[in-house]
Amino acid sequence: MHIKTASTDYPINDLLRNRWSPRAYSPQPVETEKIKNFLEAARWSPSASNQQPWRFIIGFKGDETYNKLVDSMVEFNRLWAVTAPVLLLAIAKTTNHKGEPNTAAVYDLGQSVAHLTFQASADGLYVHQMGGFDAAKTIEAFEIPGEYRVMTIIAVGTIGDPELLHENLRKMETTPRERIKIQDLVFSGSFGKPSEVFNKQTNKQ
Repeated sequence: MHIKTASTDYPINDLLRNRWSPRAYSPQPVETEKIKNFLEAARWSPSASNQQPWRFIIGFKGDETYNKLVDSMVEFNRLWAVTAPVLLLAIAKTTNHKGEPNTAAVYDLGQSVAHLTFQASADGLYVHQMGGFDAAKTIEAFEIPGEYRVMTIIAVGTIGDPELLHENLRKMETTPRERIKIQDLVFSGSFGKPSEVFNKQTNKQ
C-alpha cells in the first residue's frame, strides 16, 4: 500500500500529513461502525448560527443510489470511482430557518466534509472528493428540492492496488503531493505581503 505523506515545512498532526485522495480503492466494504463515525463527525461540524446546512446522500457499491452517482460522473472519474465501496453526494441547504439566503451554507458544508474526512482518516479510511459530475443529473435522479445546492461527490474506502487502475491513472497514485508555499498564502498588513510570522524563530524551552 502506497501512502503519499505530505512533506511539510512545519509539524502537523499525522492524520493531516497522511491524508490524501487516492483513486485506487480496495473492494472491501467499509464497516458500518466506521460509516456511522464519519457521518457523526460531519454532523458535529461548526456552522454559522448553528444552521447545519449539510446534507448527504449515501450509496454502497451495487445499490441504486451508488449507480445513480456513478452515472452522473464525467468519464474520467468513472474510470476510478467505481473501485470505491462507498459514494456520497454532499449537498448544502442554501436557506436558513426563516427561508432567507444562507450565505455561509457552502462554506459550512465544506467544514462538515473536512470533519468527515479526518474522522474517516482516524479510522484508516481514505476520502476523495470530486467536482467532475453533472449536478443537474443528480438533482433529477434524487429529486433534490430547489433550496439545496449539490456540491461534490465523495468516495470513501481503503486503499487498493494502483496497478488495477486504468493506465492513465496509475502515475497519479505515486507522484509526490505538492502545495503552494505557505508564505504565498498568508499575509499581514496588506494582501500579498507575506506575514512576518514566518521570519520568527520558534521559541524553545
